[in-house]
Amino acid sequence: MKKLILGIAIVASAFVFGQKSDVNAKLQEANKAAMDAYNAKNYTVAAPKFLEVYNLLKTNGQDDKIYMYYAGLSYALANNSEESIKIYTDLINSGFTGVQTTYTAKEKKSGQVVNLDKATWDLMKKNSDYSDFKTEQTPSVEPELYETLTTLLLNAKKPNEALAIIEKGLAKYPNNAKLKDAQGTAYFESGNTEKFIGTLKEQLTKNPNDATNWYNLGVMQSKNPATVEDAVASFKKAIEIKPDFDNAYQNLVYTIVGDDSKIVDQINATRKDKPDEATKLIDARRERFAKALPYAEGWYKAAPENLDALTALKEIYVVTKNTDKLKDLKAKETELKAKAAK
Repeated sequence: MKKLILGIAIVASAFVFGQKSDVNAKLQEANKAAMDAYNAKNYTVAAPKFLEVYNLLKTNGQDDKIYMYYAGLSYALANNSEESIKIYTDLINSGFTGVQTTYTAKEKKSGQVVNLDKATWDLMKKNSDYSDFKTEQTPSVEPELYETLTTLLLNAKKPNEALAIIEKGLAKYPNNAKLKDAQGTAYFESGNTEKFIGTLKEQLTKNPNDATNWYNLGVMQSKNPATVEDAVASFKKAIEIKPDFDNAYQNLVYTIVGDDSKIVDQINATRKDKPDEATKLIDARRERFAKALPYAEGWYKAAPENLDALTALKEIYVVTKNTDKLKDLKAKETELKAKAAK
């Protein structure tokens, strides 16, 4: 999973409620506190203050959910997933999009463009001191609501709930790449491996040069004895695209070698009473190790400080009788073991 990264320019608003100066003062105070905390990256303080602004506005008949959105965003940035999940869920269920219309006019005398509320903007059209009356709409944040809530749910280890949000989001935004990627993760984390594999294959059809997806597909295929050869092909594809992909080399080596401890036990069990069968097992083992050799070397080249990579390569050199190359690894092995012991 990728880390949750959020950010938005939050714009302060002015509040006017006629004679309700006490309400207006509370709003101004809460809004300033929220803005100051947000800009100082003190999201723990900003979140409840934005909710306070929202609730004060709602009490006075103005249900401006943009402040609920700001609160949810701040809770997410404060790593308070529980509160953020509640708010984002409510926003999605309410149909909130965050689209806002801004109203501006130019003051002829100063040439300054001023922001106005709609009622004032309409009135100012009759004022000859103003010109260039314009309206603009902000972009919808609805796709981001689905993306963020999905990420929060996955981080909270709630893959089934994430899947429900993803499906709802994809129904509205079928080409949303972030939701598609998250869908694969949610399938995997919920244990729905077949759908996870299907999602990976779908993504690879659209982007066959995604080394990570080839690797993930290989990992899933390697778990099923019937698709081990498919796994080998997938890992090779990942390496072809990304030649220094050490995890792909590692899994490729282990997939080719198979369950070696089990094979060794079989060899030892048959060596005395069934020597011919033991010889066949030994030959087949040596053949698998020889097949894995170039990928073990690739793994060690991609991760020369990885003791597991060195150990695997050393064992393969032993089995394939590459004694000259084996000597070169001993000094490095001593060095890496010393580092690991510290």
